Amino acid sequence: MAVPRNLKNTRNIGIIAHIDAGKTTISERILFYTGRVHRMGEVHDGAATMDWMLEERERGITITSAVTTCHWRNHTINLIDTPGHVDFTIEVERSLRVLDGAIGVFCAVGGVEPQSETVWHQADSYRVPKLAFINKMDRIGADFNRAVEMIRDRLGAAPLVLQIPWGAEDRFNGVIDVLRMKAILWEEETLGAGFREEEIPGELKDEAAMYREAALEALAEKDDQIMDKYLGEEEIPLQEIKDAVRRLTLNLELVPVLCGAALRNKGVQPLLDSIVDYLPSPMEVPPIEGKSTVTGKTETRPADVKGPFAALAFKVSMDQGRRMTYIRIYSGRIRAGDAVYNPRRNTKEKAARILKMHSNKRERVDEASAGEIVAVMGLKLAATGDTLCSEEHPILLELMQFNEPVISIALEPKRVQDQERLMDSLDKLSAEDPTFKFRVDEETGQIVVSGMGELHLEIITGRLRREFHVDTNQGRPQVVHRETIRKAVEHEEIFEKDLGGQQHYAGVRISLAPRPRGSGLHFTDRCENPGLSETFLAAIREGVEEAATSGPIMGYPVIDVEISLLDVRIHDLNSSETAFRVAAGMAFQKAAAQADPVLLEPVMKTEILVPEDFMGDVIGDLNARQGKVEEITSRGPVQVIAAQVPLSRMFGYSTALRSASQGRGTFTMQFSHYDSME
Repeated sequence: MAVPRNLKNTRNIGIIAHIDAGKTTISERILFYTGRVHRMGEVHDGAATMDWMLEERERGITITSAVTTCHWRNHTINLIDTPGHVDFTIEVERSLRVLDGAIGVFCAVGGVEPQSETVWHQADSYRVPKLAFINKMDRIGADFNRAVEMIRDRLGAAPLVLQIPWGAEDRFNGVIDVLRMKAILWEEETLGAGFREEEIPGELKDEAAMYREAALEALAEKDDQIMDKYLGEEEIPLQEIKDAVRRLTLNLELVPVLCGAALRNKGVQPLLDSIVDYLPSPMEVPPIEGKSTVTGKTETRPADVKGPFAALAFKVSMDQGRRMTYIRIYSGRIRAGDAVYNPRRNTKEKAARILKMHSNKRERVDEASAGEIVAVMGLKLAATGDTLCSEEHPILLELMQFNEPVISIALEPKRVQDQERLMDSLDKLSAEDPTFKFRVDEETGQIVVSGMGELHLEIITGRLRREFHVDTNQGRPQVVHRETIRKAVEHEEIFEKDLGGQQHYAGVRISLAPRPRGSGLHFTDRCENPGLSETFLAAIREGVEEAATSGPIMGYPVIDVEISLLDVRIHDLNSSETAFRVAAGMAFQKAAAQADPVLLEPVMKTEILVPEDFMGDVIGDLNARQGKVEEITSRGPVQVIAAQVPLSRMFGYSTALRSASQGRGTFTMQFSHYDSME
């Protein structure tokens, strides 16, 4: 059923969580109960609507974020279901950039798991208001209170419990709404579509009253309107309480907590109510900021359909070989056939078609406006993170940051005649995914592809075979290293050469010094020579930064170095930007070679869940892999080992862990930092 377009009644939300917390299952229930689909697809059956890729259905995991629209209580909800696997955090990152609110899903057994922490802090960095949904209350080992405490301790959030579970594990019946003091039961015969409210069972009345009092106290501490009535012991109307919850959620001061068991069809409708009640509309988030490409000043674009057009291209997807660009519109409107301006590339392109997406299905529309998330066909140049706007009112929104790949493999087509098709296919895949990169090794002629992990590259090679019909042979995985220095040095380089009949001259003296791990490269101008112009300084900076992309040991990028420009030599006639660029690059390379360079390797933050009986074998294996065990904690029937392990030692670890734990151990890992290999 179509709902009138109203910005106040629009919600742009995403579902974020650790792998296997139940994000896609919740998405399926949301679509079913809002009438968007008429049959619920299950992840374990490979039939989930939002997991449409063949690789997703085979593996039972989400790989690419999927967009859909549904309606609840006369509100339009644009929903993005994001992946939980660490190899695909780019999908979470770019989704959070364009969302106004998020639902963090937590397993009642596992609580706050490593990837939950990562995506939660990603949402914090974009100041996205959040709800927390504690799922799988029907699972053995479910512990609601422990999950709430983990949200408080691990995430640094302020959970506000609005529901408590009615029972747990196989005795989980429904939820207790502590604001309305009602129990909610779901009907199994209607697959949870029907539910009824009852009086709270006697054994839970005291606990519910205690949680209600705690919620009111938490609200009173932060909201003056509630405080006056709370201290005066007045009855506070339900709507006033909900208004206060909304205000504090939007200010990121509180996180409303709900619970349920999505697979058993319990708890999803109150979650939909909370999306409407507590998460923001596009009008309630701060206006997007960017820089005017005309004046260079910061400008804002409020959510106004009558304002100048401004949108962010947050995802590029290849649809049957054709490029489809997903955009979030912040201001103004776009019609099919309109020309849009890309200020980063200084190009104009025509939006041939505008599509509303429902996972991989689409609905053609004539126009879209502020607050909407749509796909556009016809944009051949726009990349992830590019701004699209009107040429009359150009604005450049903040660029998106992407993690660098940490693992590489060599690829070659099984048939020589597929070489060109392979390169073309890799080009399309890298346009989709900024964390996937490829290059041709100049020395060996091999195609080297790089990604975020073994699974990431496995998916890429699978897609090459299925979507692009290119079979490949793969080399063994190789770790992507970095280089740095261990001592401070100074070096002066003079460049003097005749190029094309013109003499070029420049002298550059720089110092290099090690910086703390993870702090990156930093260039400082300490030169006091009055003849150094801004153009020469910019050329020196460019030369140094370009030289730092290839270190003295094995040609890997150099990181964590302080580069100081100490002095320059300038010739009145022969000094040029080219000369300073070359001199600076040579000075950096020679200085780095003298500064006790060292190779760095990626170290992974690893969490292993294993029954206590197998702890000794698992820790022994970690030690053999040069892992450092940082913490061992108990989580119900299993032990959780937190460790730091070099990535190069983790290839094939899933097989080793299965062997050491009789198939009962599981692990997750994500990039932590680079560290010395010595």
